[in-house]
Amino acid sequence: MALKNKIQLITYPDSLGANLPELHYVLRKHFFKAIKGVHLLPFYPSSSDRGFAPKTYDEVDPAFGTWNDVQKIGQDFDLILDFMVNHISRQSVFFQDYIEKGPDSEYADMFLTFDKIAPNGNVSEEDLAKVYTRKPRPPFQQLERPNGALEKIWCTFDYEQIDLDYNSPKTREVMRTFLIRLARNHPKMIRLDAIAYTTMKLGTNCFFLEPDIWELLEWFDDYASAFDTEILPEIHEHYTYQFRLAEKGYWCYDFSLPMLVLHSLYIKTTRRLKSWLNKCPRKQITTLDTHDGIGVVDVAELLNQKEIDQTIEVLYKKGSNIKKIYSGPEYQNLDVYQVNCTYYSALGCDDDAYITARTIQFFAPGIPQVYYVGLLAGENDIELVEKTKLGRNINRHNYTLEEIKQDIKKPVVQRLLRLMEFRNSYPAFNGEFTLMKSDDKSLILEWDNKQYNATAYINVETHTTQITYTDPVASRVVDFIV
Repeated sequence: MALKNKIQLITYPDSLGANLPELHYVLRKHFFKAIKGVHLLPFYPSSSDRGFAPKTYDEVDPAFGTWNDVQKIGQDFDLILDFMVNHISRQSVFFQDYIEKGPDSEYADMFLTFDKIAPNGNVSEEDLAKVYTRKPRPPFQQLERPNGALEKIWCTFDYEQIDLDYNSPKTREVMRTFLIRLARNHPKMIRLDAIAYTTMKLGTNCFFLEPDIWELLEWFDDYASAFDTEILPEIHEHYTYQFRLAEKGYWCYDFSLPMLVLHSLYIKTTRRLKSWLNKCPRKQITTLDTHDGIGVVDVAELLNQKEIDQTIEVLYKKGSNIKKIYSGPEYQNLDVYQVNCTYYSALGCDDDAYITARTIQFFAPGIPQVYYVGLLAGENDIELVEKTKLGRNINRHNYTLEEIKQDIKKPVVQRLLRLMEFRNSYPAFNGEFTLMKSDDKSLILEWDNKQYNATAYINVETHTTQITYTDPVASRVVDFIV
C-alpha cells in the first residue's frame, strides 16, 4: 500500500517513553488520530551520534526493544526507517576486521583509503579544500594498526562514521543485505541518510556527483521497491537539489520551509514564502523541525544573504536563552549551516505564532512530518545542553510517560492536535493545492477535492489563522476553530 498523505511523527526510539513498547503505547493512547506515520530514528546498535553510527542493521539495540516491537508499530502506523548509506561504525565487525587484518581483511575493499583514492596515497590540500564537508575539519582520519602502521582513511562526518566505497562489490553486497533486512519489516519508506556524500571523486566537491548518484539511487530503489517500499533521499543543501530529485520521480524534502516560515513571521511579509509555495516540488516531505538544527543552507537564494542574517538575528533574540555557541564547535555542533533551537522556542513560545506556523506547514504541498519535541511544543532544553555540552541536545529532550501526560494538556498542544486531526481526516488534502492571491501580510492556502474544500487564511503580522471547510452533507461552509 502507498504512503498515506497524513501527518508523520519523527522520533527517537526512547524519546516518548523509555523504549519502543512505551513509544507504541504513547502513540496509541494519546496521538492515534493526530499521527498516522512514524519515522523511527535509528534504533540499531551504534557507537555514536545517537544511532547514526550503526554497527549493524541486523539487530535492534536491546535497550530499545526488538524487531517485533518495530513491526507492531508498523502495523498501526506508516513506518519510515533510517538507512545510513554513507558510512558504517568504526566499531562494526567490518571495520574492526579491517583494522586487525589490513589488506587481508575480506572487508578491506569497503573503505576509502588514501592509497585507493589517489596515486601514491597523496591527496593534495587543494583537493581536500574542494570537498564539501559542512564541518570544520578535514574529511579523513589517520589510523594506527596493531603493528604500528599508519593509514589515512576517508570519513566525512565523525571519526566513528567511516565512509563506504560503493565502487566495491563487497560494499554493495553488505549494504544490499542490510537494505533487504530493513525492507522485510514492511516499512512504507526507507530514508537514505546522507546519500549525497556517497559519490567520491578527487578534484570535485564529492557531493551529489552525476551520473553516479542516479545509478546508486536506482540501485537502492530497485531492491526497496521489490518489497513495496519507497526511498527518501535525505539532502540538506541548496533547494535545487530537491528539484533534481523530483524531476527523476523521487520523494524529496522541503527543508527550505522552516526558515521561510520564520522569516515570514519575524519580518511580517509572505513574499518570499509565496514564491516558494508556488514552485516547490509537490511530491515532498515537509518539516519545520527535525532531530538536527534549523537549516540555513537550504534557503540560499530563496532568501538573500541580508534576509538570512536578519532571520537568524531575530531567531537568537526570540529563541528562549539560545546562545550562538550552542550552534558552534564549543558544543560539538556537527553542521555549521544549522541553528540549534526548538521551533516553539524559535517563535518566542508564542502559541498563536506556533499554530500559524503549523497551519502553513499542514496546508503546504507535501506530507507533513512533526518532530516529537514540536508535537509537545517543547522549549529549549538548556539543562541538557549544559550537561552534555552537545548543542543539538537543545532539541532532544527525552519525555517520560508522566511528562507526556502533563504536556498534552497544554492549550497549544491541544490546539495543535485538533489541527493535525483535521489535516489527517478531511478529504480535501488529497486534491489540488492553490495559493490564492493576497497581500504581503497574508497567505490564503486552498485545497480542493470534488465537493470538499479547505482554506486557510493567515495573517503573519497578527499571527491569526482562520480555517474554513465545506460540509457536503449540510451543504455549507464551516469555520474550523484553530
